[in-house]
Amino acid sequence: MPPASASCWTRKELLRSSRTGACPMPTGPIPTAPMRNGDALVRLSAGDLVLTLSPHIGGSVAGFAKSGADLMRRTPPEALEKGVVRQTSAFPLVPYSNRIAHGRFSFGGEHHLARNAGEEHALHGNGWQLPWSVADASTSSCRLVLEHSPFGCGPGGSDGWPFAFRATQSFTLEPRSLRVALSLENVDTRPMPAGLGWHPFFPLRPDTVLAFSASGMWMTGPDHLPTEHVAVTSDRAFDGGRRVECATLNNCFTGWRRRARIELGGGLPTLRFAADELFSMAIVYTPAGQSFFAFEPVSHMPDAVKRMDSTVDHGLRILAPGETIAGHILLAVG
Repeated sequence: MPPASASCWTRKELLRSSRTGACPMPTGPIPTAPMRNGDALVRLSAGDLVLTLSPHIGGSVAGFAKSGADLMRRTPPEALEKGVVRQTSAFPLVPYSNRIAHGRFSFGGEHHLARNAGEEHALHGNGWQLPWSVADASTSSCRLVLEHSPFGCGPGGSDGWPFAFRATQSFTLEPRSLRVALSLENVDTRPMPAGLGWHPFFPLRPDTVLAFSASGMWMTGPDHLPTEHVAVTSDRAFDGGRRVECATLNNCFTGWRRRARIELGGGLPTLRFAADELFSMAIVYTPAGQSFFAFEPVSHMPDAVKRMDSTVDHGLRILAPGETIAGHILLAVG
């Protein structure tokens, strides 16, 4: 096995708030921090693989490449400069995945969340829109941490998620694989609804193929919220492989085997996903007319916190104070 090598740059202190006292509840999209001098990227390498992280921009991945060829969608330099997390290569879904309808839910009280993505629903939690800290890093691994205090004034408490939590992302790069380990701990004094996911984007070419098996899927309405759970139909099935450009989807698949294959095409390597049992669902996002798509291993269905009473297999966890959920995803490059 070739030795791992990398360059890791120390970053200056993450964004700090100098204000004290109570913070008002935000009413619009939550800005991510623009890149500043000293907000260094973290670059890991092993063999021919290079992983670039941007901790200050939502704990996101800025690039993943083999011998200079992109295996994930490359983050544009201007997106790094302006802190546009939605244009990065991947970001965490913490403390929930996908949408909460209208940003409102009831759990030990009524909670109103910021509509944080320019639409009528709260989207993807708050982890992707807050700066993460580098807890430790080596030549081929890095651990990021986010401490969230509800309604606080610091960078971890600006969005109003009503429960305190601690989240971690651990990236381990080897010459033929990337391992991503995610965890979410309830550090509040109350039980907390909890979910995890990872949202990587991949380059889309005419010959890009996605393959995975699933037994069911959630149909969605015009607002992208789930409407009906159905068996996977032939026009939406990926068993054996299907060209991604032939599908326009934004759907949550259930009963998948936690294995998937992506043939990037264009002479690039094949990627193989392997996720542990926490990630019991997968979301396929293939927007029309775009040069990218997303395959997202997640722990629960969209809008799960509002459907726990009506849906048996929603996937959302309830964490008691001090409890943690954790899972890992392996992305093999072959």
